[in-house]
Amino acid sequence: MKKILHACFILFAAVSFSQTIALETFATGFSSPVAVVNAGDERLFVVQRGGLIRIVNPNGTINTTPFLSLTSIITAGGERGLLGLAFHPDYATNGRLYVNYTRSGDGATVIAKYTVSDTDENIANANSGEILLTIAQPFGNHNGGSINFGPDGYLYIGMGDGGSGGDPNNYGQNLNSLLGKMLRLDVNGETGYTIPSDNPYVGIAGEDEIWAVGLRNPWKFSFDRLTGDLWIADVGQNAIEEINKAASTESGLNYGWRCYEGNSPYNISGCGDSSNYTFPVAQYTHASTGGCSLTGGYVYTGTTYPNLQNKYLFADYCSNRIGFISAEGGTITWTPNAFSGNIASFGEDVNGELYVAGISNGIISRIIDTSLSANDFQQNGLSLYPNPTSNSFTLQNTNLLDLTELTIYDSMGKRVANQKMDSLELTTVAIDNLTSGLYFVSVEEVNGGNFTSKLVVR
Repeated sequence: MKKILHACFILFAAVSFSQTIALETFATGFSSPVAVVNAGDERLFVVQRGGLIRIVNPNGTINTTPFLSLTSIITAGGERGLLGLAFHPDYATNGRLYVNYTRSGDGATVIAKYTVSDTDENIANANSGEILLTIAQPFGNHNGGSINFGPDGYLYIGMGDGGSGGDPNNYGQNLNSLLGKMLRLDVNGETGYTIPSDNPYVGIAGEDEIWAVGLRNPWKFSFDRLTGDLWIADVGQNAIEEINKAASTESGLNYGWRCYEGNSPYNISGCGDSSNYTFPVAQYTHASTGGCSLTGGYVYTGTTYPNLQNKYLFADYCSNRIGFISAEGGTITWTPNAFSGNIASFGEDVNGELYVAGISNGIISRIIDTSLSANDFQQNGLSLYPNPTSNSFTLQNTNLLDLTELTIYDSMGKRVANQKMDSLELTTVAIDNLTSGLYFVSVEEVNGGNFTSKLVVR
């Protein structure tokens, strides 16, 4: 047992998380997907900018009937359309879901509540819509889009600065406007919404819905579901993309726009001292990366890829590269390769595994760590495939080594499966009793040799 644990440790130490992020196609055939959301179960809900929400099943198949269609009441194209979806934390019992869309006619942002059908969990009741909040939009861009429930059970809404360029009306710093802000609403009543009593501008000058100010276009934001930290990816103007982070209890922060783009002055006319602003935990420039627009993601909280844990993943829409930083902030690491499809959104499933949506190719892809797909004992004439896998794997023994035993250990070194072996060239091993996660397959041969490989089960 000590020998196996030592081998597992060596494997962990030998795997560096250096440019091993890859994409694996999960589902195809979407039209301009802009959000991927789970409802607390195994399904994924894909939001299409044109107004449909479609369900993807755990095997990647797509339901023929849309979950919800809002095509008749929205205007879509560019930065407008059906942009956001959030399920109530008690969705399993109350069936409530919330959407963010651009209204047909005047182009206003609408936050509305719907409920799921009483008879079919795969269809929402299209007649149940209740408009909770309407925000006029002076221009057709910088509409924001994301809506998410925080760990406090309140609904957070990321609002852009109203558009054009350079925030010409200074909405980002205007406390009497909901534009350029993070909003926080209590939607737990039967109808409408109320203002949480600890919102920072309750009882003083400023709109009561505001939670944070100074944002340009927080197209995507998310909460770390282990720590509750709020991550805001704020799309920059001409030069700098910025990633902001705050504890879920930090209210009234000012992220600086339009006074600052990232941590550099942009238009400081009428602005206060720099100490009044909260600067990003990470940023990158267009010139140095070939990027142009930040797509925020998530802190990885899954178990399949340990190397991804405690990393915040994001992408750039133009460079098509995925980046990550430590959850504590710091230096950005980018994938050397560009992906395709223009990544417009990340998604998180119920298990914390991550996905991306390509808005131009209509593909939902799963994020994987390719270092866990490599076979560590291939050089000995042994190989294991498929990896990752779900129900079984095949061990190929090309050199017909005289094998005696195969043992599977979980990531903590606990033995979870064992079987006798022989010198057959191919052996199929059933693993349908294993839960998703990282395992180690150890094979012993008659002369005492021991070979170990990583195995990802999902």
